[in-house]
Amino acid sequence: MDLTQDLRVARKDPLFSPAQLDEELPMTDAAAATVINGRAAVRHILLGPDTKRMLMVFGPCSIHDPAAALEFAHRLQALRQEFLDRLEVVMRVYFEKPRTTLGWPGMLCDPHLDGTFDIAEGLRRARSLLLQINEMGLPCATELLDPQVVPYLSGLIAWGTIGARTTEAQTHRRMASGLSMPIGFKNGTSGDLAVALDAMQAARGAHAFLGIDKDGRIARIQTTGNPDCTLVLRGGHAGPNYCANHIEQACGLLQARSLSPVVVVDCSHANSGRQPEQQLPVCLHVVRQRLNGNRNIGGVMVECNLVGGRQDLGDPNLLRYGQSITDPCLGMDEGEQLLRETARLLRP
Repeated sequence: MDLTQDLRVARKDPLFSPAQLDEELPMTDAAAATVINGRAAVRHILLGPDTKRMLMVFGPCSIHDPAAALEFAHRLQALRQEFLDRLEVVMRVYFEKPRTTLGWPGMLCDPHLDGTFDIAEGLRRARSLLLQINEMGLPCATELLDPQVVPYLSGLIAWGTIGARTTEAQTHRRMASGLSMPIGFKNGTSGDLAVALDAMQAARGAHAFLGIDKDGRIARIQTTGNPDCTLVLRGGHAGPNYCANHIEQACGLLQARSLSPVVVVDCSHANSGRQPEQQLPVCLHVVRQRLNGNRNIGGVMVECNLVGGRQDLGDPNLLRYGQSITDPCLGMDEGEQLLRETARLLRP
């Protein structure tokens, strides 16, 4: 009996390796093409040479019901095709939720919504859903929270984000340096931009660190650095940061560090005061700035679900279909209005 380790660990359950999950749920040619083309499109919009279109990262705050997520994806894909000449629409497919204290950690950790933490099933559901959405031709975006998850799912992600609570973490900066997709770093929850700028600089560099390989073995991971990094403005404790003066200040700080002076505006969180209906005026305000000549605005993020608002997580069998159990979202009807109005403004 070991008297010095695992004194507060209740149990350890071995999982299958990333390679084994890949074998069980293999990448298809259609899904791979969507990922490759989606990454290239995001990169070209945010870092050049595509100056005509904007990135639109659009979808639920978090995924808890794969069936509802697939219905949402089908509706969004139709809109994506309609506005492809003006917008690169990428679906938010978020499986992990960072928590300030406690709360539901996301579908990947608790897919049954009952505290049983069936992570093996969560990984299967997440990969299966990503495959199905990519096979439609709809690229996916997600927040990369747990570095151990990256080898399981990152091959199906067109754009990744590092959230406000983890942008400052060395672990996530090093992880981002080896990721194969463009990455957005959000400013800190306080609104501080410096932590995100530091993160972008760090992620551009080469690193070596402990991680896991596709066979699930502990490995020394050595990276070459990720040049495809973008600042995401999400507001902070002091209020929103999407107005022209905020974006001008942010781009000046980016240029001073020789970083790409392009930003993505998160229309939710502090920029909307956590009022989902405020995302529409925030988004249109940002788009009008771009129309007035500010080409440093590369895109926007919007939280939208089939049904607007949010609900508390109680009995999983009594949840309202298509409604968020984390942050409140726009309903799909309002979300379609937002997409249509944005596309109308951007019409050549």
